[in-house]
Amino acid sequence: MPENTQNVLNTHMQKIICSEQHRFSYEEIKERIAHWLEPERVPKKFNIITDTSDFYRVDYDDVVILGEKPYLIRNNEREGRFGIDDQQKYWVKRARDLFDGTVKIIKLVFHEKFQAKVGEIVFDCYRSPKKEARILDLTRGNPLFMQGFSVCDASNNIVRILDFIKGKTLADFVIPLGKDHEDYFYNHLPVLLDEFIDLVKAIRFLHVRGEKHGDIRRDHILKDQETGNFRWIDFDFNYLHTENMFGYDLFGLGNILVYLVGRGDVTIQHLKQEASPVTANLTAEDVNIIFNNRIVNLRKVYPYIPEALNLILLHFSLGANIYYDNTDQFLLDLQEARENPEQI
Repeated sequence: MPENTQNVLNTHMQKIICSEQHRFSYEEIKERIAHWLEPERVPKKFNIITDTSDFYRVDYDDVVILGEKPYLIRNNEREGRFGIDDQQKYWVKRARDLFDGTVKIIKLVFHEKFQAKVGEIVFDCYRSPKKEARILDLTRGNPLFMQGFSVCDASNNIVRILDFIKGKTLADFVIPLGKDHEDYFYNHLPVLLDEFIDLVKAIRFLHVRGEKHGDIRRDHILKDQETGNFRWIDFDFNYLHTENMFGYDLFGLGNILVYLVGRGDVTIQHLKQEASPVTANLTAEDVNIIFNNRIVNLRKVYPYIPEALNLILLHFSLGANIYYDNTDQFLLDLQEARENPEQI
């Protein structure tokens, strides 16, 4: 770990507020709940929790004390991915701040490990509350990142308390745009690419400071209804790396770019269902390096996609023999393709 990163970590850990014995009476908390809820919704009984180690026991209408502040737990957050809708995330709770009434997202400690493979490179991934806490400090005030802070509960679990962002994911935002792909490509994609370039710059901001996002996906970008900005969320995944510290992040950025250019996932199955003649010209090298049913060589499907832009996409194909080493290289190619009117 770079020395400056270790210094940031040490400083950060000194800043995390640790919850001790709370000062709220049961009646005081009930009065605060009554201030924000309709009378019929005020719970007759509720648990007061200071140790969140067993996140399954933190449930609806419980009150969690964190950093000398009470939060009324509402529901578990949900996440849809790969066609599986509404998977509950039991360690992520929606809550109400009983001081000011604002809605918060509370992320409790959940240790999860898995392996991800990009080409022949295997990444050992795991959840790291400390990492997410560091990035929340690092990006405070930056409108391209979710905002929040970290606090220790009574058992020194690092809990993250996040501002609620109302808005659609990037995936849900893109699909309805344009009457068809060509209309989308010429009338909507240029603006989206400008916004995407800003998002890549935001990831570069992390990388040059020795940090990484860790789980770059299109559903980890929200279009904030209040500000109009796209914003990165969910920084708690980390991964062990051998060859390139930022390789997994770069692959995630490439996947998002392919999704943007294609106006969604362009799959072999979909092309076959449409009896598209394009399928006759596709080869194994034209597909995504991991998701082998997704087309990356989109110029074969949409010939009006400029070659310079398509070449960027091909860095993330099964046939690629050259990869991006860092966000600077990726940004340079993106900006050159965007700045040339003939390219996009």
